[in-house]
Amino acid sequence: MIAKNTVTPTARLVEVFSAIQGEGLNVGTRQIFIRFALCDLRCHFCDSAHTWNAPATCRIERSPGLRDFEIHSNPVPLPILIEWVEQQNLPCLHDSISLTGGEPLLHASFLTQFLPQVRAITGLPIYLETGGHRPEQLAMILPYLDSVGMDFKLPSVSGESHWQEHSKFLQLCYDSYLNVFVKIIVSQNTDPAELERSASLVAEVSPDISVFLQPVTPLAVSEQFSPISMLAPSSDQVLTWQALMKGFVRHVRVIPQTHKMLNQL
Repeated sequence: MIAKNTVTPTARLVEVFSAIQGEGLNVGTRQIFIRFALCDLRCHFCDSAHTWNAPATCRIERSPGLRDFEIHSNPVPLPILIEWVEQQNLPCLHDSISLTGGEPLLHASFLTQFLPQVRAITGLPIYLETGGHRPEQLAMILPYLDSVGMDFKLPSVSGESHWQEHSKFLQLCYDSYLNVFVKIIVSQNTDPAELERSASLVAEVSPDISVFLQPVTPLAVSEQFSPISMLAPSSDQVLTWQALMKGFVRHVRVIPQTHKMLNQL
C-alpha cells in the first residue's frame, strides 16, 4: 500500500514582530504582527512597497518589541510559524494577532489551516488588515476571524478602483457578525464625490459601521515610486469631509498613522 504524500502548508512572509497598532479601531493596542508578502494592488501612497513581491528571506523578532531580528528563508512551513508566534506570545502582553501585508488574503489557503491552530494555541483574537477587494478569499477564512479592518481605495488617491468588491466584502463581514471597520486614506487630491460614494456604500450595509479617515503620511523621496505627489490634506479639508460622511454613517473618526509618531515601525 502506497502512503499518501502530505504536503506541509507554507507561506511567504516579510516579518513577524510585536508592536503597537497605529491605525483604526485597534489603535494603541499591542499586537503580534504577521506581515505576509505579495500584493496585487499598486496604491500610489503605499508605504509597504517592499511587500509587493515575495522575498527570499523574512525577518523574525526573537524577543517581543526588542527588534532583535533573525533572518530565515522563505517560504515558511506552518509549524515553524506557529513556533514563532508562540515565542512572541508572552503572558498578558498582546491583545490580538494582526494579519497584515501585502495582502494576507493572497494566502487564504494557508490561513484556513494556520488560523484554527494559532487561535487554539494562543487564545488570542485574530484581526485581518486587508485591501477589502477579495471577497471570495475572505469567505474561506471567515470562521477564524474576530475583526477586520478593510481599506476603501479611492481612485483619486490610490489609483485603484474596487467599488463592487468593497461592497461584497463589507456585506460578508457584517453578515458574519465580525467586528468590522473601514479605513480610507485621504490626501490633498481626494475627490469628495468618492467619499460620498464610500459613505453611501457603507450605509447600505449598516450606518453603524465605523469609518476612519486617515490622512496620508507623505513618503520620503527614496520611498516614492509614483510620480503623483501624496500630500496630507489640510485641516479644513478633513473637517469638511468628516461632516460630509457623517450625513450617511454615524461614526467617522480622523486618526493619522500613530505608530509612525511613536516610531513603532
